[in-house]
Amino acid sequence: MRTWLRDTAGGLPATYWYLWTGLLINRTGAFAMLFLSLYLTDVRGARAAVAGLVVGAYGIGGAAGVLLGGVLADSWGRRRTLFWSHLVAGLLMIAMAFAGGIGTIAVLATLVGIVHSMPGPAFVAAIVDIVPEERRSRAFNLQFWAFNLGMAAASLLAGVLAGASFTALFLVDAAATLTTAAIILWKVPETLTGRRTRRARGGPGLRTALTDRAFLVFVALTFALAVLVTQTSTIMPLAMRADGLGPGAYGLVVAVGGALIVVGQLFVPRLIDGRRKHHVLALSTGLLAVGFGSLAFADHLAAYLAAAFVWTVGQMLAAPPNAEINAELAPPALRGRYQAVFYLTFPAASFVAPALGGASLEYLGDWHWIITGVAGLLAVGGHLLAGPPRERQVAARLARSGGPATGKPTAAPAAPRGA
Repeated sequence: MRTWLRDTAGGLPATYWYLWTGLLINRTGAFAMLFLSLYLTDVRGARAAVAGLVVGAYGIGGAAGVLLGGVLADSWGRRRTLFWSHLVAGLLMIAMAFAGGIGTIAVLATLVGIVHSMPGPAFVAAIVDIVPEERRSRAFNLQFWAFNLGMAAASLLAGVLAGASFTALFLVDAAATLTTAAIILWKVPETLTGRRTRRARGGPGLRTALTDRAFLVFVALTFALAVLVTQTSTIMPLAMRADGLGPGAYGLVVAVGGALIVVGQLFVPRLIDGRRKHHVLALSTGLLAVGFGSLAFADHLAAYLAAAFVWTVGQMLAAPPNAEINAELAPPALRGRYQAVFYLTFPAASFVAPALGGASLEYLGDWHWIITGVAGLLAVGGHLLAGPPRERQVAARLARSGGPATGKPTAAPAAPRGA
């Protein structure tokens, strides 16, 4: 057990653990926006169409916030971006708890969407700044685990609070966000060095990330993975209803996937350490393709649960190497901007998956899942083809800067005793 704990969480700096704790607290309390549509229709009496527009405004704000957060993380600093975005988010949530008109709530929802998305690039950039390269896999693995653990706890707490008071829902969310801001202010130093700050302010910006061919190929492959994962919350419920399975069955499938991540994610580092990242991503994408493709033949709850097991394992394997590759490709002065472009794949997938998938399921039926699986298998081939040249590009850049090459399989380093 001691060896497993050291391999899973050992050798990470104290600043990382403060960031990790802030993420866990923030995600555990991040439930108010999940119930925004119900709040608007049940409490404020808004029509479903109006509620949809307000929730959509939150999503648009999120897309803008990702880019803004990436730019600020590189030019203003990781700590400032993290602190002020959490502080403002907490204050806006308090304002939403007592807001009266639908128009005011819509404006606040847009602003909350912006500040909710801003910390993402800064958070990951700070991890890359402080965690040695050979330990980033476990750092990102624990980050993914904390995110899902917090979301699972948030789902449980949200139902209880929403049943008691929607005002309490917003206020507890605000309290969790402000607690994270306090942790950052108290314990997290600035990780962006002065030299990198000067380069970020006077050097290239988002255009560098948007013209980096290897990075854009990687982003496109990540988008394919995100579209697969998003099927769970967008198209799969419709397929289960068509098969005569109710909301309870859907909730069980989602809960099993979440429980598997919470229990199994901590064992992922020992499975993938020393393996080439594009091989791991090809395997994970293949599992996602097989899992969702098999829904073409799923008619009973047991089949959906088995498929969920397969694609959840693929999702677990993908998290650490995805973050590592993004860190490798980003120049130190542009880590925040690269993270911002990378993060845009997820809201984009949240739009594309239901927009195309709904029509596909309606007109093609079970063939929708066959097409989804084939698209996933094509992404597997993309990972296998793009991996080696990407490794060579990273190795050449690091050789020019005097750093060690990355991406090649190496023996897992012995971790220090301290966490």
